[in-house]
Amino acid sequence: MIKISVTSTDTRNMRGNGKTSGKPYDLYFQTAYVHTFDRNGKLNPYPEKTEIILDKDEQGNPLVYPAGDYILAPSSIEVSRNGDITVRPRLVKPQVTPKPAQV
Repeated sequence: MIKISVTSTDTRNMRGNGKTSGKPYDLYFQTAYVHTFDRNGKLNPYPEKTEIILDKDEQGNPLVYPAGDYILAPSSIEVSRNGDITVRPRLVKPQVTPKPAQV
């Protein structure tokens, strides 16, 4: 399970036209911190900063993640048309399992 922390709802917008296609694009990014592991599976001491491309609602507004801790949704992992595994981060709140009551 990969933990991702979002600390701010600030976004960055990037607009332009594609170099080869000439088609316009309008992307929104949000900063997140990924708690990664080393090659041996040991948690790295500090999370690593990244930016996530945000999905948009029907009006084209970015769907911003509220500050908090998340995990990668299973739908984040895809197989590309070349057969490579790709990751397009989609975040979900981790499921909290209630602890049994102490008697």
